[in-house]
Amino acid sequence: MPRKPDLSEPLPVAPATGASLEQWLAYLEAVHPSEIDLGLDRVLVVLRRLFAGPIKGRVITVAGTNGKGSTVTCLEALLQGAGRTTGAYTSPHLSRYNERIRINGVEVDDGEIITAFEAIDAARRKVSLTYFEFSTLAAFLIMESHGVEDWILEVGLGGRLDAVNVLDAELAIITSVDIDHTAWLGTDRETIGFEKAGILRFGKPAIYADVDPPSSVLQQATAQKVPLLRYGTDYTIAQGAPGLLVDLKASGRCIQVPQSPLPETSVAAAVRAACLLQPDITDQIISDSLQAVRMPGRFELIHASPTVYADVGHNPHAARWLAGRLESLKAEGTKIFAVYGCLTDKDSQGVVSALRGVVDHWMPGGLSVARGVDAVGLAERLQKVLPGHGAYTVSNTVSEALDLALAQAGVKDIVIVFGSFFTVSQARKHLNVL
Repeated sequence: MPRKPDLSEPLPVAPATGASLEQWLAYLEAVHPSEIDLGLDRVLVVLRRLFAGPIKGRVITVAGTNGKGSTVTCLEALLQGAGRTTGAYTSPHLSRYNERIRINGVEVDDGEIITAFEAIDAARRKVSLTYFEFSTLAAFLIMESHGVEDWILEVGLGGRLDAVNVLDAELAIITSVDIDHTAWLGTDRETIGFEKAGILRFGKPAIYADVDPPSSVLQQATAQKVPLLRYGTDYTIAQGAPGLLVDLKASGRCIQVPQSPLPETSVAAAVRAACLLQPDITDQIISDSLQAVRMPGRFELIHASPTVYADVGHNPHAARWLAGRLESLKAEGTKIFAVYGCLTDKDSQGVVSALRGVVDHWMPGGLSVARGVDAVGLAERLQKVLPGHGAYTVSNTVSEALDLALAQAGVKDIVIVFGSFFTVSQARKHLNVL
């Protein structure tokens, strides 16, 4: 719940002309009384002040529990390959705020972001905006200024009340629905599915990129006459030689795509979306566009000998996918070391349970960030789920845990660093991954 502002505290003052991006970000963090404050009213008021009429780009909105960023990145590459100009908006970032806003795959610079912040701060007047709402409007301004044809927007939280949802999407993609962010979205898949289905628009097509959609999603699609393309029904994935085969059932088209470190369902959803948006896109363009697609923090190789992967997965649904990927890499004699750090509101017991069958040694590290679980808290959580299922050694920090894993792992072993964006960010920084 949003906290009430302390009226005894002075109101934050906007940075002066010439201020740095870091100063602006500090201002954004201080200007609203809570980090998360779902609702569209505030953003809509400021949006109308910033834009005289409808935006000129084609909007694709991507919501879901997991796989959103991977889907955005793949679709971004595919549409660029088809000759379209793209803007991508994702969150959160790992190393630099600029990662959140890309034009044709390139991060925008500090100056463009600051200019957008200045315009938003002037237009909002007395309307209080959250950090994420400022970011979202900044992405809109920057994409409009570049004349971007395709706006690919990742929903931050939920869908129905997320700031991104102030724009009407020509295509909506729901990557998956599972349990996460329960304090804001609900505690069951049906309730969470209803929130995510809030990005659907009457008569506009949508893609559901996972098996077993909640009834709430199907009901919303039916009520709004949404042509819903479903994974497993309207399109499927099969192992190819090499790579994957994405079978677009209704059209009779079967497309071979290269193997990717990203989730197969995200890759396939992006292919399905690209073929819907750009029917003339060729199989060769699809294959070529996806050949080199990678994402920081999504099963990212960050060290060799021993092999170290980093993944931002932080809920049981993501952990089950991660377990399958690790199992496929675990050769005879290979041991897997898990460096794990999490936030207090995450289902760490569910995450560890999903991975305990494949992980040989657990090396959790404390996170000294807001809502981070410290070493003592991690030990208490692991004690409840790991007795008899594997050894674990708790470190005070992710960096210490990673060093311990690297010292103990052999050249044929695998280290997986995961649990949150903060965990992966600290590991990448510790290993000087830029």
